[in-house]
Amino acid sequence: MTAPIPHSLELRAGALRLALRPDLGGSIAGLWHGETPVLRSTEPAQLTLPRASASYPLVPYSNRVGNCQFSWLGKDYTTAANFGDYPHSVHGVAWLRGWEVVSSSPTDAALRYRHAPDEHWPFAFEVVQHFSVTPQEFTARFVFTNTDAQAQPAGLGWHPYFPKRTRSHLDIELTHRWDSDATHLPVRREAQAGIHADVAQLDFDNCFDGWQGAARIGDEKFSLQLTSTLPYLVVYTPQDKDYYCVEPVSHVSNAIQMADPAANGLRTLQAGETFEASMTLAVTAL
Repeated sequence: MTAPIPHSLELRAGALRLALRPDLGGSIAGLWHGETPVLRSTEPAQLTLPRASASYPLVPYSNRVGNCQFSWLGKDYTTAANFGDYPHSVHGVAWLRGWEVVSSSPTDAALRYRHAPDEHWPFAFEVVQHFSVTPQEFTARFVFTNTDAQAQPAGLGWHPYFPKRTRSHLDIELTHRWDSDATHLPVRREAQAGIHADVAQLDFDNCFDGWQGAARIGDEKFSLQLTSTLPYLVVYTPQDKDYYCVEPVSHVSNAIQMADPAANGLRTLQAGETFEASMTLAVTAL
């Protein structure tokens, strides 16, 4: 008999508390330093949707597959719409499914999702998401394995949401920005001399490349440093929301439809091959 998926897990180290919801897409319900949210945070028992979480996994692709279709190794595929009436499929499939707990301790946990080919993604894979906290930082790590009999495209990422505060500010070294068409698909790569501004002054919904060093994220409560083994960032700063997003990802949005997906970060994984990635958020309370 398969064990039931736990409703929630909590990890603690020093003042940091990380709450997970394996049953809601392997998502992070919240990250707090003492009583203050570091990420947009909801007590795990109150969280009802992965999209309302502090962060959720982007597997096996980040952002969009344009018009829910792509070609791969000479064959055409479709992906199911998964974002209401939006014309593109978004953020893969793992955030829509329950994850099983592989292991847990007071400071560490590992969750696993095993995917069988379906209307959302036509290839089999397994992904394990590792979480750990110390008094100074939180780390998430993916181990993604192609369990299909053939090669498949693969992308990974995380979707952290940060609370927008009075002095929220970004300092990020990067070199280029991808501008999108009216349907939010990237069409043009432009020079971008970093992001160094208050969040209130920004209006981004873009993928960026040439990311170097730590993304420094600050406000009146915290000084944060976000690092990752993944080379791209999606930055989303909606003017009408009380949050913003800084998302480490492995590839340009909709890379799967570009002339050279590999040049824009999309991986080709052979049968049995593994792709690993990590993200760390260092937290200093002010």
